[in-house]
Amino acid sequence: MPSKLDKPPKPEQTHEHDLLSRFPTAYTILFALITVVAALTWVIPAGQYDREMNEAIGREVAVPGTYHEVDPNPQGFFDVMLAPGAGFYDPDSYAANAIDVALFVLFLGGFLGVVNATGAIDTGIRSAMKKLKGHEIWMIPILMTLFAIGGTTYGMAEETLAFYGLLIPVMIAAGYDTVTAVAIIMLGAGIGVLGSTINPFATVIAANAANIPFTSGIVLRFVILILGLVICIAYVMRYAGRVKNDPSKSIVAKQLDSHRSFFLKGHNAQTDSATLTGKQSLILILFGLTFAVMIWGVSSQDWWMAQMGALFLGSAIVIGLLARMGEKEVTGHFVDGARDLLGVALVVGLARGIVVIMQNGLIADTLLHGAVGSLSGLGNLAFINLMFWIEAGMSFLVPSSSGLAVLSMPILAPLSDFSGVDRHLIVTAYQSANGLVNLINPTFAVVVGGLAIGRVSYDRWLAFVWPLLLMLTVMITVVLSVGTSL
Repeated sequence: MPSKLDKPPKPEQTHEHDLLSRFPTAYTILFALITVVAALTWVIPAGQYDREMNEAIGREVAVPGTYHEVDPNPQGFFDVMLAPGAGFYDPDSYAANAIDVALFVLFLGGFLGVVNATGAIDTGIRSAMKKLKGHEIWMIPILMTLFAIGGTTYGMAEETLAFYGLLIPVMIAAGYDTVTAVAIIMLGAGIGVLGSTINPFATVIAANAANIPFTSGIVLRFVILILGLVICIAYVMRYAGRVKNDPSKSIVAKQLDSHRSFFLKGHNAQTDSATLTGKQSLILILFGLTFAVMIWGVSSQDWWMAQMGALFLGSAIVIGLLARMGEKEVTGHFVDGARDLLGVALVVGLARGIVVIMQNGLIADTLLHGAVGSLSGLGNLAFINLMFWIEAGMSFLVPSSSGLAVLSMPILAPLSDFSGVDRHLIVTAYQSANGLVNLINPTFAVVVGGLAIGRVSYDRWLAFVWPLLLMLTVMITVVLSVGTSL
């Protein structure tokens, strides 16, 4: 007689296992990258540029012509083992690395756990889908445009992690998939950063480091922003329409049942009420107000992860009291919600660990110095296009837009003077390359974190996005080439 241990798995569990068995998890990919970068520190000579304080951006920047080799610091086995923890905080100085982002993710998960327990989101989704019946597709251009505005104006990136838990259930209930929801957020904000116009963490820092006004070249960046946004919206809408007409066309077709069960918590739209109670309506208002306050705080009050975490913690408590939950209920739902995003928090630390290994191995400046040599003697068209690809390559190692600007602009921008290329084109090439790479960059916490929340494996994301990356690359190359020729 068969035992319970012999009970066959559910079909969706089998599909999930089949999919995951074909490709390593995000944890394995990131740890493998840590190992690869550590190995490179044994091969690539260690070197550094001298640094000096740039008062305009309030940071130390590299000084052109000062590159010199230094004593190597190759990263060994112990360093590789230490890197995931060092990704959260520096074990020597205790300075924060990605610990603030990881804690924010846990507070966000707790907040969503409390809100989900009230049933307000499920009911609100059913109510919204009833009103939008037949017009759900128009949510895509509206939302992507809003995210792009956030990206181009204040560099919206890590804070987008707060929106996945809100949008994914909505898109699944509308007949789409998790990839559609992830694409709306990641590509929407990402194309905004790629086409940054006044983004202080990319355009402004890079322009100051290149000693030009940040408004120089803004028309060209608007062209890239608008063209890129149109291309991304059309791409996502086309994909979403195909999925809705035929779910087997989904990039994550084998996971649709498990995604629906997880994100919609198994509610039955046919039997559950789609009418919001007064209390649920008030909870949804507070829910939306929380995100509005977060955007206000980040964009105008210099808030970052600690303040945003405090906001979501406070909102969870208020919503729990409004729903008349007991103390044990609120804390229980909060901990359960945080547990759901624990994997995301760990991924954030692993991604930062790659950067820690590279920095400790002293190879970033050496790679930049090598790039400088490849640019000498080129004509303007070849110069600007090679500059784009150099910045793209550096972005994999330095995913931070501000970090890459501080590292590369003081060195690369002066080289343009000898090739007849305006410095504003160097800034545009830098931010376009960095924005493009950060749509897929496994060392960028926003990418690996967003995919983890959406339960989309990295290989499935690449399968979805590579044609779009090709189109964006062609568009950027054409715009940079035309801009250089004018």
